[in-house]
Amino acid sequence: MSKQISLAYADTKPHYELLDGLRGIAALLVVFYHIFEGFSFAAGGTPIVVINHGYLAVDFFFILSGFVIGYAYDDRLGRTMTLGNFFKRRLIRLHPMIVMGAVLGVVFYVLQGCERWDGTHVATSMIILALLCALFFIPAAPGASYDIRGNSEMFPLNGPSWSLFFEYIGNLLYALFIHRLGNKALAVLTALSGIGLAWFILFDAVGYGMIGVGWTLDGMNFFGGLLRMLFPFTLGMLLSRKFKPVKVRGAFWICSAVLVVLFCAPYVEGKNVIIYNGLFEFFCIFLVFPALVWLAASGKTTDRRSTQICKFSGDISFPLYAVHYPVMYLFYSWLIENKYYTFLEAWPMAVTVYVSCVLLAYASLKWYDQPVRRWLTCKFLPQK
Repeated sequence: MSKQISLAYADTKPHYELLDGLRGIAALLVVFYHIFEGFSFAAGGTPIVVINHGYLAVDFFFILSGFVIGYAYDDRLGRTMTLGNFFKRRLIRLHPMIVMGAVLGVVFYVLQGCERWDGTHVATSMIILALLCALFFIPAAPGASYDIRGNSEMFPLNGPSWSLFFEYIGNLLYALFIHRLGNKALAVLTALSGIGLAWFILFDAVGYGMIGVGWTLDGMNFFGGLLRMLFPFTLGMLLSRKFKPVKVRGAFWICSAVLVVLFCAPYVEGKNVIIYNGLFEFFCIFLVFPALVWLAASGKTTDRRSTQICKFSGDISFPLYAVHYPVMYLFYSWLIENKYYTFLEAWPMAVTVYVSCVLLAYASLKWYDQPVRRWLTCKFLPQK
């Protein structure tokens, strides 16, 4: 594998190129999912079609994150790296794009008319308060004055930030005690969190009919979001400790195809004590996603084109996830205003939105994220 130097830290470990590429594929599918979520929202909450299980990308991201963090830091944290430097590196890696997402959230909220979904006008002071809370990652409680969209999102300026909030919790737990656990203790923690998540999924603890929880502080969502992060996150770490590559050709294309098939699989109707859709989600999170991470970590790019695809896909994955949803809010508002309820009615705009999100992510990466992280790294991290 090629040696690469991360912008977040000067590291010389071999780089898992295919994992980067898969993270990008999942991020691209998330945008696709959210576009169809818009048609569902505009039509009064009808079922999402085409990419029915795109929300599972979050669970895939968590297992990827656990694998990569365990691989990158297990043998260094507390030995050659202080807790302070670990937190600096993670903040430098994540927070610049969180800030960008919040700022873009304000811009697109103003373009949308500074109104809640019910048409109520929102005072400028509340928009500023929502921005300050987003910048410092303070979630909004349901019904709070700075819940400026009125749909109980933890981060109303940029909804998907909820998963990054739990990512921060995972990083904090990892630094404080998880990295100290031996393999048996880590396996026990993974098993216990897995039992909790399995119960949450199979018995539909929040009544959604799916594991799309964590985005609000309402009801059991926080607990569900915590389990949703903790199990795949610790499972990824356990996989990184036990990892032994297997020989596989075309791993990136195989794994990408499997993700597309799983995310586009029809929603499974029915409930007989446990919900049938929960069985599908359990199958994905507990069995398929770990296998995909293992396969992708085992493979490597073999030609220039696949290397470029994986690099580009990996580079834009986090910026795309972090900045696309403010655009979606405006798109949703447009769909509602024009009463477009299907993709066939508004496909030109949907395609334009999709391409715009990718271009916005790439511009944010090149003109903001990479320069800012480079400056912060030089400023706050010791140089080797």
